[in-house]
Amino acid sequence: MTSTCPTPQKVSRTSAAPGRLPPAPPARVSLPRPALWLLPALLVAVAGFERRWMSDDAFIYVRTVRQVLAGNGPVFNIGERVESSTGTLWQWLLVAAGLSGADLATAAVYGGLLLTAAGFALAGLGALRLYGTSRAVPLGSLVLLGLPPVWDFATSGLETGLSTCWIAGAWLALTARPASLWTSALLGLGPLVRPDLGLVSLVFLGAQWLLARPSPRGLLAGAAAAGALPALYEIFRAGYFGHLLPLPAVAKEASHSLWHRGLVYLVDFTHPYLLALPALLVLTALLPRPPRPAAGFVPVLAPVLAGLLCWGYVIRVGGDFMHGRMLLPGLLLMLLPVFVVPATRVRALAAAGVAAWAAVCAVALRVPYPGHVGPAGIADERGVYVRLNADAHPVHHTFAGAPYSRAYARGVRDAARAKEPVLLLGRYARTTAKSPSLTASYLVLGLNGSAVPLDGVALDPVGLAYPVAAHSQRLAPGRAGHDKRLPAAWFLADHGDGRHLPPGTDRGAVAAARHALSCGALAELRHATRDPLTPARFLANLTGAWDRTTFRFPADPRRAERELC
Repeated sequence: MTSTCPTPQKVSRTSAAPGRLPPAPPARVSLPRPALWLLPALLVAVAGFERRWMSDDAFIYVRTVRQVLAGNGPVFNIGERVESSTGTLWQWLLVAAGLSGADLATAAVYGGLLLTAAGFALAGLGALRLYGTSRAVPLGSLVLLGLPPVWDFATSGLETGLSTCWIAGAWLALTARPASLWTSALLGLGPLVRPDLGLVSLVFLGAQWLLARPSPRGLLAGAAAAGALPALYEIFRAGYFGHLLPLPAVAKEASHSLWHRGLVYLVDFTHPYLLALPALLVLTALLPRPPRPAAGFVPVLAPVLAGLLCWGYVIRVGGDFMHGRMLLPGLLLMLLPVFVVPATRVRALAAAGVAAWAAVCAVALRVPYPGHVGPAGIADERGVYVRLNADAHPVHHTFAGAPYSRAYARGVRDAARAKEPVLLLGRYARTTAKSPSLTASYLVLGLNGSAVPLDGVALDPVGLAYPVAAHSQRLAPGRAGHDKRLPAAWFLADHGDGRHLPPGTDRGAVAAARHALSCGALAELRHATRDPLTPARFLANLTGAWDRTTFRFPADPRRAERELC
């Protein structure tokens, strides 16, 4: 955004209006002591390195990146245009890393760690700039440093590190150069970091308008700078993939409301670490005499409002299946204005109290289900993969501690070597596929995408990379991200050869599924993702993206046949 304010001129005291002093020169802020902004970044880097790991969901990114590098486009499977990567920018950063020849899992883990550390440094610099002082004490940074989920998701191979860096960098730009078009462009990137971070972009752009107060022309320029890249990518997404959102957002029903499950997710994060205690200490540090930013309270209130909205959205959609993960961006946002605060005796005492809590939390406080999925369906995700891989740092998954997954991967490799048209349904069912290559369905999609060759078809019953499953209706409000399970009849109808069926298969259900796949909106969904991408197909995908994204059908094949045909 460009401001309409004139360039400040030097004004002598004698030329000032009667009764008014000339404007004071801007205060010079020397580079703050490294301990205030660099030390938290180093600490989170060390903690993240000590708990480095790779999530199975991160291997979903890896398969798509491998397809791009192989020249097949941003798809999960050749012949079906599906956007299985939730974080668009993270996917393309991994593509850039892959172009250099880097191992993709290693790049994802250490790239996320570097971005997390950079985010902590930017957050500290932003807070120091906000208050215009180098005499400060850490406060909010101590809360984050004491939390094990922060250490866990400093790596994981997911886009969390990029989210941390973007949030902190966008806030620093907002406080430092609110009138810059580059700031507008940076603030507008939220939906490309993660779709839900579009909420943060909207709040930050509103704060930028309040700070810069641009002319109408400047407002249009700022809006164009902020929206150009997200808008162009959205047009590409709708025309290429036929959807308005990444497929995982469709599979996980990101527009539905499950408040009760979301509140359970919130309590699962806040209760084990006694987060109410540091929250009270932070409020104690602020209430007697809140620090006054030179730019006013807009840069203070904007991240707090954005963080509350992020938490509200996560709670509304029912939370997530990974402990704490989806609440970390909102927590960071709410703590940005107090990442460090101007030093007073009260604030120093509060900081000492938070530091004591952080030490206890770091050493002793943990979830009550370490290394497992808890009773609410929420997982200590890193602990689970440490256990399944029998490895303290599972970057490249071997599943040495999970015989069932290891046996499945071995079966996929054997089938791929046979070079026969095989359809594998999990570890149990095997039949002949339509395609000349291997087709396999397994719930653990990252493992499946790693085991199945790029010219094969890796599917999942949840729908993270399989449109038919993603558009099926929820069977029941169950575990977050896993409450869709497409019956095997659909896989047999869509990818089986139609003649050979596994023993015990309901042939009537397979026939009903096959008929439903040729009818109405379900047939159009298959055309949108599988037909050759001609200009006419791109336009049809673009114009039909809304109806296609919102389309759902019953998972039961016979009921789907009745409704669609």
